[in-house]
Amino acid sequence: MSLPEHTNYRAAGLLGPTWARAIWSRPAAAPAAPMTGRDDRLDMFRGLALVMIFINHVPGTVYEAFTNRNFGFSDAAEAFVFMSGMAAGLAYSNRFRSGNLWAATAKVWARARQLYFVHITITMLCIAIFAGAAKWFGLTDLLTKNNLAPLFQQPLGALIGIPLLSHQLGYLNILPLYMTLLLASPLIIVAGLRRPWLVLIASVALWFAAGQFRLNFPAFPNPGGWFFDPFSWQLLFVLGLLTGTAMKVGGKFIPWSPVLFWLAAAFLVFTLLWMKVPPIGKGMNGAMGWLSSIGVPFYITWFDKTFLSLPRLLHALALFYVLGSLPIMRRLASSALATPLRLMGRQGLATFATGTVLSILLQSIKAGHPGNDPVFDGILLGSGLLLLVALAWALTRTAEISRAKAA
Repeated sequence: MSLPEHTNYRAAGLLGPTWARAIWSRPAAAPAAPMTGRDDRLDMFRGLALVMIFINHVPGTVYEAFTNRNFGFSDAAEAFVFMSGMAAGLAYSNRFRSGNLWAATAKVWARARQLYFVHITITMLCIAIFAGAAKWFGLTDLLTKNNLAPLFQQPLGALIGIPLLSHQLGYLNILPLYMTLLLASPLIIVAGLRRPWLVLIASVALWFAAGQFRLNFPAFPNPGGWFFDPFSWQLLFVLGLLTGTAMKVGGKFIPWSPVLFWLAAAFLVFTLLWMKVPPIGKGMNGAMGWLSSIGVPFYITWFDKTFLSLPRLLHALALFYVLGSLPIMRRLASSALATPLRLMGRQGLATFATGTVLSILLQSIKAGHPGNDPVFDGILLGSGLLLLVALAWALTRTAEISRAKAA
């Protein structure tokens, strides 16, 4: 990672004689203490995931080539789901430890209800954007993409499917998954507080069953199922939830292990070589094809996103473990450099919802100006990201003022 020269990283503690030790050395053991504040790393990485999602949701720009999905099997969706689970564990687990069970459950379900209405709102806004682009700018091709066609081919079925979450527009699939997993979170937290490893085993078993039997929520009026299969993606969410629950009381669900760290790092390097070195990629793809030919299931050998195939899952978990284990990440996350990302991560739902609508608007603009123009694409994406950072800053500042008045 290159660092701009104009910033005083030595003063910030990011460079200097102890730089290498800050990156690789483990901190001295300390007694576990309950977590009372925010974890800047979680906010920073959530913000980074939102940036990646925003860029990827405006397809056709030259900057797509620089997002994380080009350097590994997983992408920002895996990070979003895992960190959503972590955030839920941090936010809600203590209520289940000492509070009223129904009150704790109602708090989680209230968040799920909020996600539902946000999803419906941004869905209608995005439909309006595509309709406006077709009506006033002649971009009628947009009405055949992103799962919009059923609105005109089967309008009654689509209008039933949207509120039932069985009809989801392209790029608007992840909030229904998140909402569904939140609804199940009270049961997972209660069980996880007592038998966390048993919960993980059950989650892995459900992931296997979902891939083996193609368990999924049904789509309507289209055939098939949800783009993000909740029975498969729950595994990442559960891992995040158990991690956040342990962090809340100063513990770790997956402890530090140098062997595990270097295995994860080696897997990330191997994955990068697989994707970027043609002879290695050709050989490994051939090996995976051979495994498929002898009957190894698709969710083990493919790179399927709907059922969260094993290569995607392993890459995501290796990435999370390595980044979460590097001591430098804690210092970087609290630095001034990461402030925009932290702000976006703290206002995750508002940033995601606004970013989704903005990305659909920018998709429409990009459709009217095709081609690879770094300047045009940079202005397009840069203006959108600046708006998102400004929104996150305004919401954070408003919350701070409100708390100060209350105090």
